[in-house]
Amino acid sequence: MHSVSYYQEKMKDHFLQIVAQKEPKNLYEPIHYILSLGGKRMRPVLTLMASEVFNSDCEKALPAATAIEVFHNFSLIHDDIMDDAPLRRGHQTVHEKWDLNTGILSGDAMLILAYQFFENYKPDTFQKLAKLFSKTALEVCEGQQYDVDFELRNDVTIPEYLKMIEYKTAVLVGAAMKMGAIVAETSDENANLIYDFGLNLGLAFQLQDDYLDAFGNPETFGKQVGGDIIENKKTYLYLKAMEFANSEAQQQLAHLFASQPTDYQEKITTVTGIFNASGASEATKKAIQEYTFKAFDTLDKMDISPEKKVILKAFGESLMGRNV
Repeated sequence: MHSVSYYQEKMKDHFLQIVAQKEPKNLYEPIHYILSLGGKRMRPVLTLMASEVFNSDCEKALPAATAIEVFHNFSLIHDDIMDDAPLRRGHQTVHEKWDLNTGILSGDAMLILAYQFFENYKPDTFQKLAKLFSKTALEVCEGQQYDVDFELRNDVTIPEYLKMIEYKTAVLVGAAMKMGAIVAETSDENANLIYDFGLNLGLAFQLQDDYLDAFGNPETFGKQVGGDIIENKKTYLYLKAMEFANSEAQQQLAHLFASQPTDYQEKITTVTGIFNASGASEATKKAIQEYTFKAFDTLDKMDISPEKKVILKAFGESLMGRNV
């Protein structure tokens, strides 16, 4: 097996060749642009890694890994349109750099392109990949709709929130790993187990993102600390605080999350103080740990060498070790 940086370079080189010279330019240039903005490319890396976990050459998994990353970036273009976001990874979003119609159409083309990459595989593998991909893509859309709906609700429950982040974020992590397993033609049991590994790691990662948004180091987190609080997002931290806090703190929290004060820093300080005092911070850290351990439990059941189990566990630990 190779290092994460090796897989990242492999994907970077591969993406340089995609849709660069295709016509019409106004359809394909935005696709090339969003794919060239980089990022960690963790989802396709997971596909390549999973294929090698099950004794396949990662080159064989490149088309499936590409499909995952193209789909992910398609969803980002449309998310940015829905959020009216001006920036993505420090650069102009597609709909800002071109226009709204281009963002919609280029995004649509990316979804179709993602499916085309599966045509590189024999019929049985193609069918398994396409079936998993269709299920996952629909779940991502459902997760996005839940997220939109929750912005207008004050009665979101913890199970509802966990389902939303599972669909919006974690299923794509699980699918990325299962696609590597499918390409490697391992057993259905192994493929399902590595899906569960990715799914639970994805849940832990998103909960950790919620936590770091409130308590991360601004110099290393990579985005504005307190952004979720400023935007009144009812994350796991907020929901746990509303569950644990006394009535006075609950009312104060509800009031703060229904307002847009001019002094954001004071709001962030007050809210994070309630998160800590109520026990919501500790409950969130505990949930992160539980989902991480749940992911690691699947490794014991996987029919792979002990050395590869160690590699997967080390990868999970590095992913969850963002002390920022």
